[in-house]
Amino acid sequence: MKKIILPTDFSANAYNAITYATQLYKDVETTFYLINTYTPTVYQPEYIIHSPGQIGLGDMYQQNSETELDTLKTKIEKEFKNEKHTFITHSAFNLLVNEIEEIIKKENADIIIMGTQGATGAKEIFLGSHTVQVLKKVKCPILIIPSKFVYEKPKEIMFPTDFEVDYQRNQLKELLLIADKHMSSIEVLHVSEGYELNETQKRNKQKLDTILGKIAHLHHDLPNQTVIAAINSFQMKKRMNLLVMIQNKHTFFERLFIEPVIKKISFHVTIPFMVIPHYEKID
Repeated sequence: MKKIILPTDFSANAYNAITYATQLYKDVETTFYLINTYTPTVYQPEYIIHSPGQIGLGDMYQQNSETELDTLKTKIEKEFKNEKHTFITHSAFNLLVNEIEEIIKKENADIIIMGTQGATGAKEIFLGSHTVQVLKKVKCPILIIPSKFVYEKPKEIMFPTDFEVDYQRNQLKELLLIADKHMSSIEVLHVSEGYELNETQKRNKQKLDTILGKIAHLHHDLPNQTVIAAINSFQMKKRMNLLVMIQNKHTFFERLFIEPVIKKISFHVTIPFMVIPHYEKID
């Protein structure tokens, strides 16, 4: 049974990400957690001091959140009838990142699937800027769906790497599941600064091949270019349906996850983008 977190601010972009999730896992027994968080200004200390009579509005925010979640759940179950899928709604007075972390710990969630941006105005901050915070803070795979992206089977998966990662099967389980369910081909892009593989990189490459096993995969060497340049140039040569990367904090990949750069990628990538967290140790 998969457990997937679906943050929502009830925007069209959030619903698009939910649509993608239901299609991607349509053949998998899955429990989806529809999460909406709210932090009304009524709870700011300055606001309470000057407007004590407005404190009760907090209940209204909660009620609206719960009502919209129930409406959303009904809509999803009606549009995507699937006996394999169960939807649980969750409303909380909390920051999105903090609530996601709590649910991951409580439910042992497998992956988060969310949009790149939310609705206009204040809600845009909810999923827009917070996407970056979730990427940087939450230790769980995250799949980001570009705004208005129409679902397509992930037949071709791009996997850039520098082979500096001691790959673990459990770490790559979501990638393996998706590739297996959709009979995908994984294009492994070795992005380097022009040097040959050292012994550690060779061992890691062999380990990755072993983990991928019978899943179709090809290796491509892309020397003397940045990660972003390699991703862009490869997409121009071959149509990709999904981008998957490991957040490796020990190598030059760290630069990819510095806030200004990750914002650029997460907001402008044209295909779904999965970020797998770096694990210090996997038992």
